This record gives sequence, C-alpha cells and structure tokens, in this order.
Amino acid sequence: MLVYPSGVDVSSSALRFLSAKLRQRRRELGTRWRRLSAGRQALLTLAHLRNGHPYAQLAAGFGIGTTTAYRYITEAVEVLAALAPTLAEAVRAASSKAFVLLDGTLLPIDRIAADQPYYSGKHKRHGMNVQVLADPFGRLLWASPALPGAVHDVRAAREHGIVDALAEADIMCWADKGYRGAGGTVRTPCWGRWETLSNGQQAVNRSHAKIRALVEQAMATLKSWRLLRKLRCSTTRITGLVQAVLTLHLASSDR
Repeated sequence: MLVYPSGVDVSSSALRFLSAKLRQRRRELGTRWRRLSAGRQALLTLAHLRNGHPYAQLAAGFGIGTTTAYRYITEAVEVLAALAPTLAEAVRAASSKAFVLLDGTLLPIDRIAADQPYYSGKHKRHGMNVQVLADPFGRLLWASPALPGAVHDVRAAREHGIVDALAEADIMCWADKGYRGAGGTVRTPCWGRWETLSNGQQAVNRSHAKIRALVEQAMATLKSWRLLRKLRCSTTRITGLVQAVLTLHLASSDR
C-alpha cells in the first residue's frame, strides 16, 4: 500500500486533550512500552474519527498492524466516551440558557433491506437515531445514545428521558413537528397544512422556524466528523463513537 502525507482539520487542543487522557490511562494500567506514543495514538484516533479512514489505511500510514490500529482506536474511543456528559449534566449546563433546541438526526449505516429496525421511513434509508441538544446559538451541548433508525424522534426523546429532564429543570425547549405531543416544556409548531393555518398560526410557525433553525449548526458540528456520515461498524459501537466525538468537541470548545 502506498503511503503519503496528509492533514487532519482538528484543533491542536483536541490532540493535546486526548494525548493527556491516554497518558493517564497508560499510567493507570502500568503500560511500559507500545508501538505508538500516546500522542501518536491520539493522532491515529483523530484521523479515524475526523476523516473516516479505514483501519488498514491508517495502519499503513502509522507503520503498525491493522489489528493494532483497531485496538488503539477502540481504546481511545472508550476513554473519550467515558468522559462524555450525561443528560443530567447537560441539563444543568443548559439551566443558565434562555432555552434549548432539540432535534434528531439519522446517522447512515451499512445495512441491507432486511434489517427493518434500522430503516427510517422518514429518511428512506438505514441508520441510527441520535437526539441532539443545542444552546440558543446552535452550539452543541449533548448527543444521546444511538437508537435504531425506525424509532421516531418523539419516542426517542421520551426513552432517553429528555422531555422529563427539561420539564423538571423548567427549561424551555424548541423542537420541530416530529416532537408533537411530547408535552412538558417542549414547544412545537402549529399542526396542519400551511394553507389551512390562520394568519396568526402562520406567524407563529415562521417565528418558531427562525428560532430552531440554529440547531442545524449543532448537526453540522456533529457530522463534520466524517466517520459519522457513513458508519460501517457494528451498531453496538455507534453510541461510543458519538460520545467520543461529543467529548472532543466540548474539550476543544472549552479551550
């Protein structure tokens, strides 16, 4: 396999953060020697998450075996996922905000038509449903564990306890029509075809759309990590990958 120099459009603060966490883990395990230093292992992981390169290509570029690359990346993802904020922590952080934005996204996966639990009728493709909370400026606050794509957004929000958590904290939440009937503090647009709505309802929906449009920035932030644009791994690993990306983003944002 040919090898060539390449770049990763990730901030150096993310590399320093992950390197420090990996060095700490090695001290806890009593690791004496590895093929890659903690810094190189961190760079390997960032290249995988950001660019979505397969293990074989990364292994060739870093001069290690494919199995070693898999083990190093899996370890780093587990370290990052363990640091991801819980919903309760995200709600506490959001309590100082005027409101939050809630939306769901489908992370495409490599599945066949027979895998019905993962098929989203809304998006007409297989994937995993992830719920996202953002602040009023569209900055990513929290991403949920992944559920099969057939799960509707309002059901996913209830299963994760998002609706109840926001209601208990009395935090206003703006969401789209997919959350109709969620209750609590979740506010959705007026239901019905545009031409059947009154002038007042149309004005409300226009205002609502302007407010919640910024949640798309949070979605773009999540999917700027190209691995999440087309997942080819086991569905049991997707939650860890999402939480790892969330941790890296928040760590970079704090610096």
